[in-house]
Amino acid sequence: MTDFTRPEPGLVEELGRYSAATIHEAQGRRGALTSSIKPVDHRMSLCGPAFTVRCAPRDNLMLQVAISRARPGDVIVVSAGEYAEAGSFGDVLANACLAKGIAGLVTDTGVRDTAELRKLGLPVFSHSVSIKGTVKETVSPPAEPVLIGGELVRPGDVVRGDADGVVVVRQEELADVIEASRAREVAEAGYIAAYRAGKSVIEVSGLAPVLAAKGLAVD
Repeated sequence: MTDFTRPEPGLVEELGRYSAATIHEAQGRRGALTSSIKPVDHRMSLCGPAFTVRCAPRDNLMLQVAISRARPGDVIVVSAGEYAEAGSFGDVLANACLAKGIAGLVTDTGVRDTAELRKLGLPVFSHSVSIKGTVKETVSPPAEPVLIGGELVRPGDVVRGDADGVVVVRQEELADVIEASRAREVAEAGYIAAYRAGKSVIEVSGLAPVLAAKGLAVD
């Protein structure tokens, strides 16, 4: 079964206006994948519903099934046991993703052909870079909840990745997280304006009572 409910595209697009860090903070510091999962190029950015798949370490059979079954705009999310010594995805499969309109790939294993991936522009976020090849042996159910980077990701949850890392948002919480992210950006713009107006970080952040309670008086 690879059919599942996806969020409204307009909401996905709106979430993509905010950084992964902003979203993580706005939803109560939840949803951040482990910091080892980073883009192969810092300019890469993605936001889309997760098409989840579980692969055996050093095996990309089910990744290829996921690419064949995903829809335009989906982000392939691969759980492969945080196995660093495998290049499970490269320029050939990236071209397959681009031909289908897939929005990107997030994986907790390795990728290769990174120079070509940068040229192609498909957003690819991985645990490692490795030239070592893979086998095609192990079958598992696609589009089921997977554990990746310390977070449970379900099919249809929204994955947002940028230069800083990757965060996942529960599909049913999407509208609330968008609103919270918007409010956080407004608040941060106010902090910056206050700094430029000459106020101190301690004043703007209201840290004087916190410091005083710890025995540090600040004028």
